[in-house]
Parts: sequence; C-alpha cells; structure tokens
Amino acid sequence: MDPTTRDTTGAEPYRSPYRRDYARLIHSPAFRRLQGKTQVFPGDESDFFRNRLTHSLEVAQIAKSIAIRLNNTEPFFKENNINIDLVELAGLAHDLGHPPFGHNGEAALDQCMKGIGGFEGNAQTFRMLTRTEKKDVASDFPSPLDAKGRDNRLGLNFAHRSLAAILKYDRIIPGFRKINAGLVKGVFESEKKIFNNVKKSVCPNFSKEKYFKTIECSIMDLADDIAYSTYDLEDTFKAGFLDPLSILSSPSGIFERVALKVSKSMDNEVDTKDVISVFLGLFEGLSENAENSSPLVMAANCALASSQLASNGYIRTKFTADLVSEFLAGVKCQIDAKRPMLSQVRLNPETHLKVEALKHFTFEATIMSPRLRISEQRGFDIIKALFEKLDSEKGHMLLPHDFRELYAGFYSDADKKRVIADFIAGMTDSYAVEFYGRIFSENPQTIFKPF
Repeated sequence: MDPTTRDTTGAEPYRSPYRRDYARLIHSPAFRRLQGKTQVFPGDESDFFRNRLTHSLEVAQIAKSIAIRLNNTEPFFKENNINIDLVELAGLAHDLGHPPFGHNGEAALDQCMKGIGGFEGNAQTFRMLTRTEKKDVASDFPSPLDAKGRDNRLGLNFAHRSLAAILKYDRIIPGFRKINAGLVKGVFESEKKIFNNVKKSVCPNFSKEKYFKTIECSIMDLADDIAYSTYDLEDTFKAGFLDPLSILSSPSGIFERVALKVSKSMDNEVDTKDVISVFLGLFEGLSENAENSSPLVMAANCALASSQLASNGYIRTKFTADLVSEFLAGVKCQIDAKRPMLSQVRLNPETHLKVEALKHFTFEATIMSPRLRISEQRGFDIIKALFEKLDSEKGHMLLPHDFRELYAGFYSDADKKRVIADFIAGMTDSYAVEFYGRIFSENPQTIFKPF
C-alpha cells in the first residue's frame, strides 16, 4: 500500500471513519503523553494547572459546542451538517506534535533543524499522525522500514478528512532558512506528498488561489483561541501571577506590546487604548458595590473584589464560563456554497478583539515574566543539549532501539536528524529532564530503569 493513502479495509457500518480515528487517537501513546507536557505552568508545580492534554480536552469540548450550535442555528448547516465527531477529533489531536517545554522546546528544535526543514509543532502533529506514531505500516513487513529499506510507516493512518481537520497552515516549510529567520508554520517537506493527496481527496475542485482550511479545522482553531484566552488566564489567577487590579495597573509597555500583536493577528490597527478598554470592560464589575462610597472605601472594595475573583474558585469559574459563553455567541460563519468543506468561522470584531487581547496579555504578562522565563530558558537549553549530544559522533547510540534502527536505516543527514527530532519531540517534560540527567548529571539514574 502507498504510504500516502489511507487503509479503509475493515471499516464497520456502525461507525464512521472519524470515530475509528478518534479511537486510534485516544489509545495512542502520543495522546497519553500530552498529560506530561506544559501548557503555561510546569506540571510539577501543581496538579491544578492545565497541561497539553487537559487543554486539548477543553478545545475539543468548545469546538464541539460551536459545531452543535451552528448545526442548529445556521440554515446552511442544517442542510449540510458539520460532523461533530470530526470536530471533536480535531480538537483532541491539534497539539499532539508539541515538544516538551512548550514553545521554547519548539524554538530549540527549530534552531537545531533550521538548515534541513526546521521544526514546528503543527507540522509535527501532521507527521505523527501520518508517519511516526506506531499503528499501521504500508506492507505486511511489521517494521518501520520495509525489506528494501524504504520508510514503511503510516502513523495512525487517519482518513484524509480527519487529517485535513488539523491542517491549520496551507504551506510547506522551506527546507532551508537563514539562521536568524523566524519560525515557519506549515507541513514538513517529508510529508508533502500526503499533504497534497489530502487536499485533492477532500476538495477535488480546490483552487490554488484559495487557502486550504476545512470548516472543521477552522472551528478547532477558533476553539483553541477561546480556550487559550480564558483558561490560561484562569491558571494565572490561581497561580497568583495576576489578578484583575494587577492587570489594570500593568506598565504601559505591556499594553503597547499587546496592542502591536493584536493589530498583527487581526490585520487591523489596534491602539493601546483599545486594549485597555477591553480589560476595563471585563472587570467593570469590581466597583459595582462601591457606588456612593468614599474613595478609600471604593478602593478597598475593588481590591477585595479583585482578590476574590482571582482566588475564589466559584467566582473565578463563573468568570471564565461567562467569557466562553460570550465568545461562543460571537462566532459567525463565512459560507462557501460551492465548496462547503472550505467554509470558515470567524468571531465578530468586538469579540475577536477581546479574545486576542486576553491571549496576548497572558503571554506578555505571564509567559514572558522573569519567573517563568527561567523555567522556559532551562527547557530550551535541555532540548538543545539533548539534540546536540544525540547528533554528535556515535551520539545515536544513546537512542532507544527502535529509533536507532530508523537512524541506521536512513542515509541522508536530514533524515537522520529528523529521527532525533522525532524522538525528542515525543518526550514529556519530565522524561526530557530525566534523559538529560542520565547523560549530563553527576548522579544519573540507574541503568536498569528502561528508556
């Protein structure tokens, strides 16, 4: 079987290919490992904070809610139902390829791979689903390489429409980029053939003038933004990094940086006042019980309300739930009647501004804060050191047997480095630290503990 096609044999009449793909995903080791990958705060700090797995569950739930709502409120989708299973699958799978230590782990791997295709989380997700995750192979030879040494892997062997649901970026990442070039999001050159086959299969009349992104992917992408903008903020409240008053009293430089990022993401000029007005609107309830009070009493009441919103679980949960409901109500459709699968969802301008402002503020005020930057830099250094060690002379001998077999079976330097990147990208945060310790620590783990 051609590795760029999907096996449809054995499909049961009582479930769709998307339900089968859903089952394949949730039973995969890569999906389980998401519980050990950082969302905002390191998982060893508290069992309250979200990780990549819980984030994916939340994205799937929000995406499913959007699809159900559209199927029941939009005349077009009443006749052309969005597949709920497929939308949920996209939400669950969208972060599968993210490496340990979040975006800093991604940046470290991209730096190591920049001259040979780079590294990017979304591209790795597609690669894992179509190639690296252990489920199916293209022949009866149960090995990643066939008898002639050709790549035999099919990954989880998803249906093309399932794969299309996680294709957020319609581009192939360049094989070579300058050393100072930024991250490029897309699909690796190694998966170009299956990428093109997916597009042809899902939308035979696809025109290159149009950006390829399915309605299911569009819903998942929007749900990801909603989850990121609300639940990551909730985690920062719980962690004590932020509260409403500390947000409103943030240095002007943070609001300026947020305004620049929001302008770029919305493709529309947004100034600092617009961003500040978003947060003033979000937290205007802080002073609702302080009317006709003296300035001192009003200040005390606002401080108390701010503290309670951040620390009281009931109030905090209601705040985020109300935000999600508001954002869901702001979802609008852009119908493509000729190619329904390429219809899109958008947020109305007011809601879009709120989501983007929250998302970028959390990043600037929390992820870029000195306390988290120390942890993030440590993650970057660990990933880079691991790659350089494994890529050194005889470094591949440190790989587990299955990865060592793949490494030995490939001839090009690019393919060998990609095997190393695949191995590191699949690690959890704790496993990366442990593996690093085995190599570099003065007190390494016992050799009898398996990889």
